[in-house]
Amino acid sequence: MARHGKKYLEAVKKYARQERYPLERAVELVKELSYANFDETVELSVKVNLKKGQTVRGTVTLPHKFGQEKRILVFARGDKAEEAREAGATYVGDTDLVEKIQQGWLDFDVAVATPDMMKEVGKLGPILGRRGLMPNPKVGTVTMDIKGAVENLKQGQVEFRADKTGVVHLAVGKVSMEPEKIVENVNVALDEMRHRRPADTKGAFIKSVTLSSTMGPGVKVKWDER
Repeated sequence: MARHGKKYLEAVKKYARQERYPLERAVELVKELSYANFDETVELSVKVNLKKGQTVRGTVTLPHKFGQEKRILVFARGDKAEEAREAGATYVGDTDLVEKIQQGWLDFDVAVATPDMMKEVGKLGPILGRRGLMPNPKVGTVTMDIKGAVENLKQGQVEFRADKTGVVHLAVGKVSMEPEKIVENVNVALDEMRHRRPADTKGAFIKSVTLSSTMGPGVKVKWDER
């Protein structure tokens, strides 16, 4: 069992850990239970109903942005490279960026590529794959619509995916944000996950919802499958 510090243990005493709270109250509690001396991230953990071998994966643009703007890298040539620059991509290139990454450079947060670049980008699989940075058509980062992809990412689009235990973890705000903005971000994220449920899922898809701050304890949330 993990050992927790004094501040964490004191926070746990302030609420009923097994109770499921309405979302608005859960957000208030997460803010009240936060004790770190920095602006903690509010994290959403969702247990989903998946069969063996299934996963749920997608992207969502949260209505209220938080944190630093992502550094977007685009693998593209010619007109598409220019389109990426005009859209505000942080880095744009083709084989030069592939070589730079092979040499150990990874100073970016998300990568986008045109389909014709994937033969070269595929060489970076062992490097980008384990860091979750590999462009993927399933989440819109391998596309000919470079402008749209970059703009969506700049607006706050984030990727989510269930882990091996069937839990989706997603940052949905900062403790310093207004509660109503965190609530709206959570609702949008949950609705998008619900829309991604496999067609053959029986019963409720979202089994449990928990909110927490970076250092704080988890608060269970009431969630009615809609």
